[in-house]
This record gives sequence, structure tokens and C-alpha cells, in this order.
Amino acid sequence: MPSTTPEGQKLFIPALAPFYAHVIDLSWLIVRLTAGLMLLPHGIPKWQAGVAVFATGSLARRGIEPSLPLAYIVVFVETIGAVCIALGLFTRFFAAAAAIHLCVVMFTHMPQGFGWAARGYEYPLFWGLILFAIALRGGGPYSLDRKIGREL
Repeated sequence: MPSTTPEGQKLFIPALAPFYAHVIDLSWLIVRLTAGLMLLPHGIPKWQAGVAVFATGSLARRGIEPSLPLAYIVVFVETIGAVCIALGLFTRFFAAAAAIHLCVVMFTHMPQGFGWAARGYEYPLFWGLILFAIALRGGGPYSLDRKIGREL
């Protein structure tokens, strides 16, 4: 049994090489599903409460203008984009849009500091970097992008 993968990665348990070879591509599916499905619960309440309420209650209050068009973009990325990231459809586009969105969120949370418990910028930084990585790599082998033969 080889103690490394064809890509040169050292195996944690070399005796499980056949198992690793079989499930290696599933790891990216798990990352992509998690990122998309973790983003979705942030968009659904904004949509249910009303995009205008989110625009005035959150964006305009923070000085982010024009708040209404930007609120529609945020809700679209956090709902439709999140589902598309999870499914691996137009993955790079939506992951890049979500990463940019989370970069803005990160800067708005900077005054609270780093800590997640204080609503700081740790959480948006963490998920923004993961979504940036997804944007760089694409949907992976278990994605609708790969199924249709076009990675956007």
C-alpha cells in the first residue's frame, strides 16, 4: 500500500489507501455543501422579513448606500447563490460574490473586534476565505457545473 496519494499527500492511515482513493473527491463536496448551506439561513430571514426592512434596518443604518439595490443583491447571494454553491451550479460566480459580500460584512464588524461571540469579524473572515477558495477551485467533481461540462 502506498503511503502517499498520487498528488504526494501523505496518508493519515496508510492502510486505508483504497478508502482514501475512493472518497478523496467527496471532501470538496462536503466543503461546498457546508459553505452553501451555512450561508442560506442568513438569507432566508432577510427575504421573509422583507428586503426593504433589511435595507433600511441594517444597510442604511450602517451607511451602506444605495441600500435597497444592495439589499436585493445580498438576499439573492445569500439565498439563490447559497443553493447554487451547495449544488455546484455557477459555483465560481456565486462563491466569488459571496466572498466579496463577506469581505464587506467583515469590515462592518471590525469595530467589535475579532471574536465571534462579540459579533466581531472572525465569522465573516472565516467563511469569506472558504468561499474565496471555492471560487478559485470551482465546484469539483460532484457538482452540476461538472455534470453540464461548464464551470463558470
